[in-house]
Amino acid sequence: MTRWLKYLVAASSVAFLAACGGGDDDDDTATAPSIVEIAQSDPNFSTLVAAVVKADLVATLSGDTQLTVFAPTNAAFDAAARAIGLADGATLVSDLPADALAKILTYHVVAGDNPSTALTAGPLNTLYNFEGGPAVLGLSLGGGVTLTDALGTTATVSTPDIDARNGVVHVIDKVLVPPGVLNLVQMAQLHPAFSTLVSAVVEADLAATLSATGPFTVFAPTNDAFAAALAELGLTAEQLLASPDLAAILTYHVVSGDVRAADVAALVSSGPVDVTTVQGATFRVGTDLRITDGRSRTATLLATDVVASNGVIHVIDAVLLPPVAP
Repeated sequence: MTRWLKYLVAASSVAFLAACGGGDDDDDTATAPSIVEIAQSDPNFSTLVAAVVKADLVATLSGDTQLTVFAPTNAAFDAAARAIGLADGATLVSDLPADALAKILTYHVVAGDNPSTALTAGPLNTLYNFEGGPAVLGLSLGGGVTLTDALGTTATVSTPDIDARNGVVHVIDKVLVPPGVLNLVQMAQLHPAFSTLVSAVVEADLAATLSATGPFTVFAPTNDAFAAALAELGLTAEQLLASPDLAAILTYHVVSGDVRAADVAALVSSGPVDVTTVQGATFRVGTDLRITDGRSRTATLLATDVVASNGVIHVIDAVLLPPVAP
């Protein structure tokens, strides 16, 4: 988890709020600019403003309903864009469909006027509805505010409490990733713990397949899992990426269909189950949800149900290896 950031000193906060048009006195709230006007007045939010316009959310974020917006800066949008292979945040806004942008943006919005002092640790319902209910952020407190998104990555509030006529803006240092919007490859690209997996998927020419409709279920090893596997096998990362077995190893981590953690638990309720992979071989899932691969090695689930637009990711702590060919 990221460290908490200290709030800015009072003088800096006042100067920032004044520059953005916000007031530092509750009595000034009625004359304060709207959330959209605050973003429009600050060049650091130009990408956010472009996204709001394209997603047709200007009226929503300018109305009388009180809202709390966790606002990513241009730098945050640029970082997200580069992670998925785009030039910058402006390109990201241009390339994504309006409905996808609307989902991403409403995942940054919470009902009500919630200054930092009123926030409580725990799940935080957003305005983005997903699978029959509000998509949730994880909120942590302790001298600052940290948000955990559906991907399991975190954003930190760098500047809190910019008062608006219709709520409050908290500036954050990362674009929050919602469930069900980006594809499996994009989700992996946006999580630093999957950089080795992403490199392997690209090298094996599987990125297009795993970006397609699917759905697919991916049991995704972390960078630490790959490092342990390389040490075990006596290989370098370069040797693994050059291996003719790379595609077979990766597809051994993929199962057809959208298989959630609850589905896996139901499958093994009466005993261990052999699961057929896209590679063709099977691995075994035990009643404790530990996975045994084709070489009797085991992996543990670290996180489950990271939902993409074309399937789901379950994070594992070991690289699975298919059985040795006879």
